[in-house]
Amino acid sequence: MEYFDLEDPFTSLKEHQSDKISTLFSSESDHMPSRNYFQCLKTSDFYVSFRQEAISLILQAQYSCNLDPYTPYLAVNYMDRFISRQDILQGNPWVLRLLVIACISLAAKMKEIHFSSSNFQRKEGFIFDTSAIQRMELLILDALNWRMRSITPFSFICFFISLFELKDPPLTQALKDKATNIIFQARHEINLLEFKPSTIAASALLLASHELFPLQFPSFETSILSCEYVNKENLLKCFNAMQEMVINEISESIVDTVSSSSTRTPICVLDYNCTKSESESTTSTTAATAMPEKREIKRRKLNGFCSVQISQIQPSG
Repeated sequence: MEYFDLEDPFTSLKEHQSDKISTLFSSESDHMPSRNYFQCLKTSDFYVSFRQEAISLILQAQYSCNLDPYTPYLAVNYMDRFISRQDILQGNPWVLRLLVIACISLAAKMKEIHFSSSNFQRKEGFIFDTSAIQRMELLILDALNWRMRSITPFSFICFFISLFELKDPPLTQALKDKATNIIFQARHEINLLEFKPSTIAASALLLASHELFPLQFPSFETSILSCEYVNKENLLKCFNAMQEMVINEISESIVDTVSSSSTRTPICVLDYNCTKSESESTTSTTAATAMPEKREIKRRKLNGFCSVQISQIQPSG
């Protein structure tokens, strides 16, 4: 297979840059899960659990096999597209494992990197022979109509950044890196599966730009909204969903930190002779204030960076 770059899926096309961009936007829907997939995940606990476990196993492969982060992302794309077009039989846990192995194997081949499926399987405590993996790969290829050069949010990052006309390469790279991290984080979110890759890319860049360059955010916002390929209504929905994702991640991280620190009260000389009842009283007081404290932390976050609104976006109609 020819080397595949997620940021430039049409590397082999000898087109003018403007034609290549137009092709990206017109073709991105072909590389998304089927339309009923999002609704299926909202109504079926089985598919939600199946997807979560599959992503968890894919990420285990990333760390245990030292894969670059783009390969697991591509594997998740293949997995989502496959299970959106195929019925998954319940009660067969081996199906999930075989599917994950095959998706990672295909992604690794596209990225031209080494992936030892046998080594990974031994670490995880299961094993499939080569012929079984190859048969599953063929099933995936057929279900995806052999469209393996997936158009993902990474395919649009450089295009949208070019609209900002940043002059400082380090700042441009910082913005790209921040948006990339948000996109990696977003693959877990079911609520973002309904949006096109370009919409996810634009939303991630807006969130990243507000954090890194708050003073320049209005001009970045205008640049994105003036793009002929951007649907303002969908961008608003995606931005809000992604913003909520970031808020929840930050809030949970802070709450975890506060909770862990509150359970480790240092004992000094003056505290040493505290009675057991006094210690229990302190513990109960901490527990009683834990929930209000958690709510207050989230409220502060909602009033801070993460509550940025896209002021100029109005639903079309």
